[in-house]
Amino acid sequence: MALALNVFQTVVGIVSTSPVDVYTAPVGYTGVVLLAQVANIGATSQDISLSHQRTVAGVAVTTEMLKQYPISGNDTANLLSGKLVLESGDKLVLSGSVASNLKFVGSILETLN
Repeated sequence: MALALNVFQTVVGIVSTSPVDVYTAPVGYTGVVLLAQVANIGATSQDISLSHQRTVAGVAVTTEMLKQYPISGNDTANLLSGKLVLESGDKLVLSGSVASNLKFVGSILETLN
């Protein structure tokens, strides 16, 4: 069976206080992150951190894109101002200052290499 040329994915989750992989580009595909958004459903300001991670020669290389970015209570933040290309095996990693009030939603186009 042939692989699909383009696959759209919606990724959702609750942000943890520990760094968590929210998306990994699958083997044979490039992931294009079209939207990465976090909602703070709590009443007080919380912080979010977003990183790109790639394994190079067996070592995970982490590039922080946002670090402890504040999101006001009952507000939403767009984490990317444009598109982000993730090569096969690249990861999006999130962490927050609280484990229950930050909710992530991402829209990703996976395109066959």
